[in-house]
Amino acid sequence: MEKKSQIDVFGAVALTGFALLLAFNQVVIKVTNGGFQPIFFAGLRSLGAAVCVYAWMRYRGIPLGRNPRIAALGAALGCVFAFEFTCLFIALDLTAVSRASVIFYSMPLWLALMAHIWLPDDRLTPLKAMGLLCAFAGVAVAILTRPDGVGNIWGDLLALGAAIGWALTALLVKATDLRTVKPEVQLFWQVAVSAPILLVLSLFTGDLIRDLQPIHLAGLAFQIIIVVSAGFIFWLWLLSIYPASGVASFSFLSPVLSVALGWLLLDEAITADLIVALILVAAGIVLINRPVRSRRTSA
Repeated sequence: MEKKSQIDVFGAVALTGFALLLAFNQVVIKVTNGGFQPIFFAGLRSLGAAVCVYAWMRYRGIPLGRNPRIAALGAALGCVFAFEFTCLFIALDLTAVSRASVIFYSMPLWLALMAHIWLPDDRLTPLKAMGLLCAFAGVAVAILTRPDGVGNIWGDLLALGAAIGWALTALLVKATDLRTVKPEVQLFWQVAVSAPILLVLSLFTGDLIRDLQPIHLAGLAFQIIIVVSAGFIFWLWLLSIYPASGVASFSFLSPVLSVALGWLLLDEAITADLIVALILVAAGIVLINRPVRSRRTSA
């Protein structure tokens, strides 16, 4: 398919479907945590994904490379990836999918702040600053307002840590030599390095197996094959066709859909405070990702 200058009907449907996949992914993690200890589950996912991504790289003839600097940066990227998903998987074990997703998908807020500090060519504009304020207010509302029996403060804070870890991962890719390697190589470093870290860490954080049922094994396979491997490759394909700003603008759908699926599939309560937080975070993401229009100058 040839490159497009804007999102067409197929692109809109595909990106909405991908946002739905990411939202459903949160539900799958929470359910699968019932059979596996969260960190052990994350480690198994990274291990399986490393095998799948490596097989894909061999099939496509994509070399891993032998640059020591890239290897060092890849190791750092994998460590941050391990931190991100340690936080996220435990967060979804402690708090509701709807709350964790609203906070986790505030990632563009933290990435915009980091980029403003460390990337000279990616400063905040007034529009982005407005988006930051909206998203920050939404995160604050989500964390500070909690009806009795709904959510867990530690789960909410871990979801925030996961969002910051996700932003740091994106910043490492954007601001270092990792941007010169293919995205499949970036992903391989993340899952290959994080797998042993997560699996060793899981040995010190309780029983590895809980009440394991077939649905939990299906959830693990879904995570490895559909979400991390095929989902990422599909995302790369969409990015190769459509403008990055247009693709990024659909990220606001994921927290919206996560809240809906948490209510529909897990019977989670949707409170007025959560709706306010969701609207603020989604509005902030849209403003942060909105492309800046250059002014035309007269000849």
